[in-house]
Amino acid sequence: MYALELDGSEPLSATAVKAVGALCDRTEDGESRPVIALHVTGAPADDWADGLDVMLVTKWERALRRLERLPAATVAVARGDCGGTALEAFLAADIRVASPDTRLLLPRDATATWPGMAGYRLVRLAGVARIRRSVLFGRTIEAAEALALGIVDELTDDPAAAVEVVGRLIGGLSGKEVAIRRQLMFDAATTGFEDALGAHLAACDRALRRTTVTGARAETS
Repeated sequence: MYALELDGSEPLSATAVKAVGALCDRTEDGESRPVIALHVTGAPADDWADGLDVMLVTKWERALRRLERLPAATVAVARGDCGGTALEAFLAADIRVASPDTRLLLPRDATATWPGMAGYRLVRLAGVARIRRSVLFGRTIEAAEALALGIVDELTDDPAAAVEVVGRLIGGLSGKEVAIRRQLMFDAATTGFEDALGAHLAACDRALRRTTVTGARAETS
């Protein structure tokens, strides 16, 4: 199992971008069925955006999008206050686990909340009506509320055990196939039936071909 720790109290940096990129490299070049574990905590101070530029933010968002599309299952574990890079990585995971003391915080300054993709992912997960006060005004999301909204999948006092459960859940599934199912799921929210049908049929054909090959190998062994 590959793992990465992110501290949201630290400002976004090239180091954080490289750490996520290196994790993606290891996953794409390594075994076919890894589980990626992200351990996140910490929220940035009020002056967290000082010194940032849009080029670095763009690289970070691209690194998270790459993480979100990995041929592997990703599980994120949050504890305590969670904002900034920690929150953004947490929201990009397939399965999100949190300790009961977790609080999700959207960074803000004197004028507004940060307009990064965390807000986008929160809306996709919870819906506009239920998340607007946090996205617009930076309202804190407590752990129990995050669970009720579907932002968090499970609350637990033993995050390590939860990660092990996810590993067993994945079992012998193919990381590449998990990635395909994930993309089909993402597309379902914005794609009409007729447009989505072709991609689903292609995935079905891929699965049937794999089953046929597996069966043929079993007969000859």
